[in-house]
Amino acid sequence: MPSKTSGKTVSRKVPSTTSNGANIRSSASVLRRFRVVFNAVKTHFRQVEKDVGIGGAQLWALGVIRDQAGIGVSELAQSMDVHQSTASNLVKALVERNLIAATKEGDDRRAVSLRILPSGTKVLRAAPGPFTGVLPDALASLDEATLRRLDRDLAKLIGALEADERATGIPLAHM
Repeated sequence: MPSKTSGKTVSRKVPSTTSNGANIRSSASVLRRFRVVFNAVKTHFRQVEKDVGIGGAQLWALGVIRDQAGIGVSELAQSMDVHQSTASNLVKALVERNLIAATKEGDDRRAVSLRILPSGTKVLRAAPGPFTGVLPDALASLDEATLRRLDRDLAKLIGALEADERATGIPLAHM
């Protein structure tokens, strides 16, 4: 069956099934579980937007900046595990909304120090948690063996999808 990923059309084999359709039932069950996960993430981000008027990634960045006063954009990107340009865009939006201040400090006048403003603290108080989002929070609650197994299994799924792995640095709230 043809499929389109990353702008290219690829041909995929339909998974073989046993005579009782066990593979089809298993894949349907897993698909339903993915739907539950995606719905939980989407519901959380919608609630954040409704409650405080900013997106989930902005809320996460705001929480990191509050917890790490003086953090720079590079460190923010590392904390959120996103690309630096994504972190820069989040900072720009938060500065424009007067939720954080970005001040240039030190010898390198390009580097900025980020601090939350009182209006940003007010937003965090009104926001539903967790600020990182429900999926990162849930993943952090899992034991190491489960996380390793999940990582291996998702790597197989990504390979089967022939997916563009450059999406690893895009926050779920932006998808």
